[in-house]
Amino acid sequence: FSCVDAELTMKRMMLATSLGLAALVLGACGPESATPGAPTRTERTPYEMQILEWRAERVKELTKPVGWLSLVGMHWLDVGSTRVGSATDNGTRLAVGPPHLGVLKLTRDGTLSFTPEPGAGVAIDGQPAAGTVRLTADGDPATPQTVVSFNKGDASFVVINRGDRFALRVRDALAPSRSSFSGIRYFDIDPSFRFKARFTAHKAGSTIEIINVLGMVEPMANPGTVTFERDGKAYTLEAVDEGDHRLFLMYADRTSGHDSYPASRYLYAEYPDAQGNTIVDFNKGYNPPCAFTDFATCPLPPLGNRLDIAITAGEKKP
Repeated sequence: FSCVDAELTMKRMMLATSLGLAALVLGACGPESATPGAPTRTERTPYEMQILEWRAERVKELTKPVGWLSLVGMHWLDVGSTRVGSATDNGTRLAVGPPHLGVLKLTRDGTLSFTPEPGAGVAIDGQPAAGTVRLTADGDPATPQTVVSFNKGDASFVVINRGDRFALRVRDALAPSRSSFSGIRYFDIDPSFRFKARFTAHKAGSTIEIINVLGMVEPMANPGTVTFERDGKAYTLEAVDEGDHRLFLMYADRTSGHDSYPASRYLYAEYPDAQGNTIVDFNKGYNPPCAFTDFATCPLPPLGNRLDIAITAGEKKP
């Protein structure tokens, strides 16, 4: 069972079954198998199998119908009304969908509403649309983001809120970026890049200003730092809490712009135990959505999270 066979098998599985399972097949014959003396599929350690399973789940999330690979547009909104659809006479012209989808209205206080075009086949949160509806943007964990779907459910848009601006984010499950996806490249699995790290808490309620790829600055909850050591040197990362009580780490390193994505990679760690310890596993470092699409607003690492070390673990650049 050669790596060429594995790649052919993956392509067939992408057509016939789930993309996540195909990634697991290819993961077993990725860069590691080209290394002399590397363990074969049957010789994988429990830790390596854990990372391969994590990779498969990651690809499954990335390639789902509403995943990042299905994005086909991002349209910033101005205060007032705009007609939405794929025809040229729309104020907000979409890359997919019926010629006229409806009219969206944004007020100065940030209230959003949408009036579907009769016969456009629009559904709101999975239910057939009936008259004008109020739309909820992202950013509020207590209130689900409104999904406006069309094209028999294959396409949709949501509203995102960045700073004081709003935009439509448009998805198409049939987008070539999703249907032609060929997988993720990885560094070799390296257990030495799995660290027991020390968490140091900041003052309760602390925030840190994070710049995104569009140059917008947003304050994010900053519960503390995590510090790990390699070759006798300590490295510290500022952690962000996105509201799910996990430590979100954005970092760049000496591989950035070379083997890994230039802007950053991301990583999650659990909140610390009673002794202030957590695990930082760079084998689970992954590319931001901006590595795969132009229609994302990825946050960038704070200055202190640009590490003077080559982290040769996790995902490589696409």
